[in-house]
Amino acid sequence: MRTIEGVTDRAASPGLRERKKRRTRDSLIRSALELFALKGYERTTVDEISEAADVSPRTFFRYFANKEEVALAMQDSLEAHFLAALRERPAAEPPLTALGNAVFACWDTASQVIEAVVPLELHLRTYRMIESTPQLFAAHLHRLAELEDELAQEIARRTGLDVRTDPRPQVLVAAFGGVMRVTGKLWSRRGCASLEELRDLTTAYLAQLGPALAEDWRS
Repeated sequence: MRTIEGVTDRAASPGLRERKKRRTRDSLIRSALELFALKGYERTTVDEISEAADVSPRTFFRYFANKEEVALAMQDSLEAHFLAALRERPAAEPPLTALGNAVFACWDTASQVIEAVVPLELHLRTYRMIESTPQLFAAHLHRLAELEDELAQEIARRTGLDVRTDPRPQVLVAAFGGVMRVTGKLWSRRGCASLEELRDLTTAYLAQLGPALAEDWRS
């Protein structure tokens, strides 16, 4: 019995370690975003983030390469959430429909993903900080370009195309990503706008994507 219990304990320990690592990582993200909101991104140091999370700077660097990475951590989580939602869409959905429905599916659970780590209001303030901080915005755009590559690969897989020889998946994803960036920028400029308003704005603009590409604007 002792042997069985020992084996069980050892088998369970990786799960316990992973949960502890997740808690530490979440604490670092929350502490960093709180300090960014309070002091500003540039004036906040890694030492201050580590102290607020009650860990050493060495521990910080086990989870994040730098301040930029921790500042964008929640954006990364939401983008991964969106990519996973796209992969779950029914195979029969046309590409643009699948992208739109994946976005809407993400909206249904985005608050849960965010609030598992930080308060929603803090996430919204961080979003605006990224938009208004050149270094972070440039890094964010670079990561979005990488996401668009993954989305194009997924669209190509769903449609049986080769993304290396058929430009349509990349063109469609680029247009779709442009809509997302435009709505994010407009929403950010509204200051106190809510996540629901961002969803409504995105829904309205995505509805214009098909007509904008297909119709004669002069008619």
